[in-house]
Amino acid sequence: MASGISRTLATGVAAAGGDDEEEATWLHALELISGFTVSMTLRAAIQLGLIDALTAAATDGRALTAGELVAQLPAVDDAGAASSVDRMLRLLASFNVVRCSTEAGPGGDPLRRYSPAPVCRWFTAGDNHQGSLAPRLMLDVDEDNLSTWHQMAAAVVSGGPSAFERAHGMPLFEYMGTNHRFNMLFNQAMSQQSMMVMNKLLDRFHGFDGISVLVDVGGGTGVTLKMIISRYKHITGVNFDLPHSMLLRNDNGKVIVVDIVLPATPKPVPEAQNPLRMDVMMLNNLRGGKIRTEQEYAKLAMDSGFSGSFRTTYIFANFMAIELCK
Repeated sequence: MASGISRTLATGVAAAGGDDEEEATWLHALELISGFTVSMTLRAAIQLGLIDALTAAATDGRALTAGELVAQLPAVDDAGAASSVDRMLRLLASFNVVRCSTEAGPGGDPLRRYSPAPVCRWFTAGDNHQGSLAPRLMLDVDEDNLSTWHQMAAAVVSGGPSAFERAHGMPLFEYMGTNHRFNMLFNQAMSQQSMMVMNKLLDRFHGFDGISVLVDVGGGTGVTLKMIISRYKHITGVNFDLPHSMLLRNDNGKVIVVDIVLPATPKPVPEAQNPLRMDVMMLNNLRGGKIRTEQEYAKLAMDSGFSGSFRTTYIFANFMAIELCK
């Protein structure tokens, strides 16, 4: 019956002609509305260990059913847990987070087996010190972060405090000093992301040659600095972490900025969408915070007295190394 209904609907849409575009834009609108379901479902899958379990099984060439995955979970009290996991993984499969194959199960019912899609490599820690985006996901969808977005419209029209400050009564970095859980979450996310970016930077960027002392401004837990000086043994590293530091005007040496760079023109492609999402996150969380275009970095350099050479090196996923010289 369902397949007959689908054929009837498909025929009706085809006959309608111009309705095709209307339906496509309607589905696009729904995707924009409910996109959070994917990130929240992925969060639950990571918390339950499903992504790690699928990745581990894949090393032996095995794909797992929802029942086999649930059997690995501790203290499962719900008899319907396998059905719930299957429904979660079906959604993730439709977004190419996992892969799904279907076979005939007991009684002829479909039995789905799941395996990791390539993107899963970024959500498993592994043992190769390449970092994971799982902590970044946990940070972005954390309840303390999500609550700030409800204040975005008010922050835009009335100025003053950022959306984060409106939600929590204090700026982001001050709040991190009062909330150990959120502070740990933030540092884990940043250190893991830094690890991934720095692995690429150390392979593709050679601007550390000739540097004797390197100060990492806003270095957090020091992961980035440790990775650099482990490769460049002659460098003396100083980890300098202040929430609102910007030392360009007082620096007499060379400054290397490693950051996401905005495209000059927004386009509906992932290469543009990711940095633009990050820019709006900065808008939401930090008053005056922003991601810059390459041209804006060049202007910032000139305004800060760095009138010497200005060089950029593309690193990975919109991250660039920008060298500013006096």
